[in-house]
Amino acid sequence: MKIRTSEYVVREVFFSLRRNSWMAFASIGTVAVSLFVFGMFLIIVMNMNKMVAALESQVEISVYLKDETTEPRIEKLEEQIATLQGIEKVTFVGKEAALTRFKERLGDQQFLLDALGDVNPLPNSFEVLVRRPDMVKTAAASIEQMDGVEMAKYGQDVVEHLFDITRLIRLFGAILMVLLAGATLFIISNTIRLTVIARRKEIAIMKYVGATDWFIRWPFLLEGIVLGFAGSILALVALRVAYGMITAKVYDTLAFFPLLPLYPFLDYVGLVLLLCGMFIGAMGSTISLKRLLKA
Repeated sequence: MKIRTSEYVVREVFFSLRRNSWMAFASIGTVAVSLFVFGMFLIIVMNMNKMVAALESQVEISVYLKDETTEPRIEKLEEQIATLQGIEKVTFVGKEAALTRFKERLGDQQFLLDALGDVNPLPNSFEVLVRRPDMVKTAAASIEQMDGVEMAKYGQDVVEHLFDITRLIRLFGAILMVLLAGATLFIISNTIRLTVIARRKEIAIMKYVGATDWFIRWPFLLEGIVLGFAGSILALVALRVAYGMITAKVYDTLAFFPLLPLYPFLDYVGLVLLLCGMFIGAMGSTISLKRLLKA
């Protein structure tokens, strides 16, 4: 694009935005709200994925033994479990050690165990660490079939529920984003259509004297991109403030909660929002000009 043409395009965009300032503000606001909601859903989904990955890396199998299992059989079981594919570590937890742990977890509520007297209801058990999360289910099924094992439990149910929740959030976020994107396109295209209507005669004269469609289209296309860009900047600023407050609050109360750090995570989110905003703006202007340039 020539320098003189570039100056013309920029000047036309500035005048158009000033003439239709209220519609321009409405378009920018709609883009900002749409992208803010999209950004929040993206942040939630990414953090839930990180949480699921953190839980998966800590998944272990709790193997509870039958009360009648003898000590030689317990030693044999430990060897059998250790030889299974994917097993990283096997740790024996005796009945007394399990009761001590349980009391520590109860804290000030240890009095709840007073009714048991000297009876220890907890079984001997193994804590089995697996190398990869995808091996847990198979390993647990194999261990549960061994003689002397009462049951083998693992936290995969929690992980699977988190995956279900993540999928629902993704689906809901996608539907909401489509609806918001449609509303944004409608407002931006109407904003630019007002400019097109106001300049209809001028555009007809330009076409009559030989101006190309792209020469006519560029000011409106750039106007849509500017509207989308401005809205995405507002959304990004709001997201940075909101996520900064959320992370600060979470780290104050749950210091080890696996949240994604503010930087560089939000830089990548910001880039996505900027590209989405400019794309929506460009699409809005394209829609508004389509009929006119066919005439």
